[in-house]
Amino acid sequence: MRKIKIGVLQMHNTASAEDNRMRLAEGITDLAKRGAQLVVLQELHNTLYFCQTETVDNFNLSEPIPGPSTAVFGDLAKTLGVVIVASLFEKRAPGLYHNTAVVLDTDGSIAGKYRKMHIPDDPAYYEKFYFTPGDIGFHPIETSIGRLGVLVCWDQWYPEAARLMALEGAELLIYPTAIGYESRDTADEQQRQRDAWAIVQRGHAVANGLPVVTVNRVGFEHDPSGQTEGIQFWGSSFVAGPQGELYYRASETEEDSAVVEIDLDHGEQVRRWWPFFRDRRIEEYGGITKRYGL
Repeated sequence: MRKIKIGVLQMHNTASAEDNRMRLAEGITDLAKRGAQLVVLQELHNTLYFCQTETVDNFNLSEPIPGPSTAVFGDLAKTLGVVIVASLFEKRAPGLYHNTAVVLDTDGSIAGKYRKMHIPDDPAYYEKFYFTPGDIGFHPIETSIGRLGVLVCWDQWYPEAARLMALEGAELLIYPTAIGYESRDTADEQQRQRDAWAIVQRGHAVANGLPVVTVNRVGFEHDPSGQTEGIQFWGSSFVAGPQGELYYRASETEEDSAVVEIDLDHGEQVRRWWPFFRDRRIEEYGGITKRYGL
């Protein structure tokens, strides 16, 4: 058995990037002391979720990769001997920006990055204004603890993304996330949305025989434009096994952290029981590349 301990850090965010980074460092350090070998952070963890509005000044929140944040988290990873999955607003060039996950290995180096491929554009989630879709594909990132299939938030609704990571040898799927309730929705509708969000990702675990790690932010963030009533991020970060079984689920309303042990080799046994990869009819799947219809 090849077991690893995963640290999940679910936090609220403030308007101070310095405060957010300080609390992130404290949380990562605490998880490392509790035995975590891999620490996963939420989407765009350095700032408030600025995509609630379309404002060109928000591009000032971006940074290059490598840059200040990869230096800070790289130093932490090296000092603590952990792998960190961070989520940054990447400035690639003037006028060209991405929502990018970066993996820092235990020696402090950048093991790899993934640029978010599926970009939403909904009320309070105006990400297309800020982010160019990723252009480096769905490729697992090789680290000292295993091959990480890192995706980001909206990617979690797409089975194609999870499958392509699995087909390239990912040993687990990781989703830094920022998702919450529209406060005007009914309580029943809010619950349906949160349940669907968990179910679809647990389905990716089952379909691919891989563990899934999802870390969401938590707490209320005001909409500066006043066009909506803000977002109540629903937390509920979780770790699921390769049969969709829940190993851990965080609070819906409070900050939370946990260390969860998983067996990376268990997925191979599950794939032997349920050989979905063996029975795929790849010669019949040409239509998947079409937008719609035959």
